[in-house]
Amino acid sequence: MTVTLPSPPNLGARTRSHVTRRLMPYLFLLYVIAYIDRINIGFAGLEMTHELHFSDKVFGLGSGIFFIGYTLLGIPGALLVHRWSARRAISATLLTWGLVASGTGLIHAESQFYIMRFTLGIAEAAFFPGMITYLNIWYVARDRAKAVAMFMAAIPVSQVLVAPLSAVLMKAHWHGLSGWRWLFILEGLPALVCGFISWYYLTDRPRDAHWLADDERAWLVNELANEQTRKAGVEKMSFMKAIRQKDVLLLCLTYFGGTTGNYGLSLWLPKIIQKVGNFNAVTTSWICAIPAIAAIPIMIANGWHSDRTGERVWHTAIPRFIGGIALAILAFTIAYIDVPLAVAAFSVALAGVVAAYPPLWAIPGNVLSISAAAAGIGLISSLGNLGGFAGPYIIGYLSNRTGTYAGGLWAVAAALFLSGVVALMVSRKRPD
Repeated sequence: MTVTLPSPPNLGARTRSHVTRRLMPYLFLLYVIAYIDRINIGFAGLEMTHELHFSDKVFGLGSGIFFIGYTLLGIPGALLVHRWSARRAISATLLTWGLVASGTGLIHAESQFYIMRFTLGIAEAAFFPGMITYLNIWYVARDRAKAVAMFMAAIPVSQVLVAPLSAVLMKAHWHGLSGWRWLFILEGLPALVCGFISWYYLTDRPRDAHWLADDERAWLVNELANEQTRKAGVEKMSFMKAIRQKDVLLLCLTYFGGTTGNYGLSLWLPKIIQKVGNFNAVTTSWICAIPAIAAIPIMIANGWHSDRTGERVWHTAIPRFIGGIALAILAFTIAYIDVPLAVAAFSVALAGVVAAYPPLWAIPGNVLSISAAAAGIGLISSLGNLGGFAGPYIIGYLSNRTGTYAGGLWAVAAALFLSGVVALMVSRKRPD
């Protein structure tokens, strides 16, 4: 009779630590690159709109139209990572969006602006849902909110980095090209480089991870298989049934409200700060790093606390309510608020937006099987990211109509409240 010896007491901790050391720094870097290429339009717009004579409405539509293209391929992107190959899907995505991001620096007309932003959205569509699916493949349930928190901390970190980087590049006027053009051209290049690196560095699944010790690889494969066994009833769920689940649809709305706030703030923050303080483009870029710096520890702490308590829903809703309140105060006082108070309000609002992401993205992997979660994550990312169109567009549209940013800020505040309310309707299922 074969006797199965118990695993060493530190094997699980050692394995989980090894996975994080190997994967997380690189995945974090990739998301920093992706996010910079999405939001650098906010800084480029400080000069681009004047040079190309774009109105606020044109700038808002062009900034947000990225997410129309992004919506189209979210589900296929998640399924490609799950069913085909993470490294191949991620490599192809990086190479494509790097070319488009750099090419945006060569536009001269409104139509070209719309086309390049729409194409960039298509090019990046597979990345984020693919990454969340990838984290579900590699992390056990009790670690997923921490993993997502570490990964999505790239959002505020990229906002910190893009501000001074943009400030430097906006000063460049090489070969007859304006600084905003070099901002696009040079910030698109890292994606091209990482497209080649990802092909060799990433591993599709734990069973293929030869960089893990044999006992570590066996433990992780076994632990993830046991999770799926405990969710055997969910495992048989079809693709169509998975994306019709009430919780998946509620999470779409929750994510929509968050992305409305996230991208509304990210893409319009430089212009709002510039108007409030009457600063030049370089000074504005530096000031815009402050809210992102403040958001980083809040986001990580909320993800870790969510994992420690096993609670997801309130950890998603409360930050969104706080962010909505901060934006409502800002909208009410925008006509006479000074720069320090505006930056403080934006800091609270941004922290409220991003702090909700780790517990939110831990929910699909906890209540669905890996195969069903891939479809659900793709749908949540695709439909939810339409908020990335709504936020920038509505601020630009209302600004164009009223001459003030107050109406747009009220709308974004309402979206954050909506996100919090809908989050409370999601099932309170705990991790396995």
